[in-house]
Amino acid sequence: MTDEILLLQRLYRQFNSRDIENALATLGKDVAWANGMEGGYVHGHDGVRNYWTRQWATIDPRVEPTQFHSGSHGEVVVEVHQTVRDLGGKLLTERMVGHIFQIEGGLVSRFDIR
Repeated sequence: MTDEILLLQRLYRQFNSRDIENALATLGKDVAWANGMEGGYVHGHDGVRNYWTRQWATIDPRVEPTQFHSGSHGEVVVEVHQTVRDLGGKLLTERMVGHIFQIEGGLVSRFDIR
């Protein structure tokens, strides 16, 4: 699982630094990505790009992985320390959340929030 962990660590770093194009490069072209703000999923690079752009225009989320482990169906489960601030820096929420990734061919094919 080492390659998968390295891939996800890179994805978290790029997300937190708002490096959208390099973050998208870690995702499969047809990725299904959980929409934590509105529910449901967004699909593909354009869907994720639009979702992240909308999200970052309204809030400042930061996600720091604290633990990685394998799920029972081959998925990678990541325990994440999440902080969300408004654009002025006021803390809105801070909590631990679970992220679940399916990886195929060295790229994220699906992302879920537990």
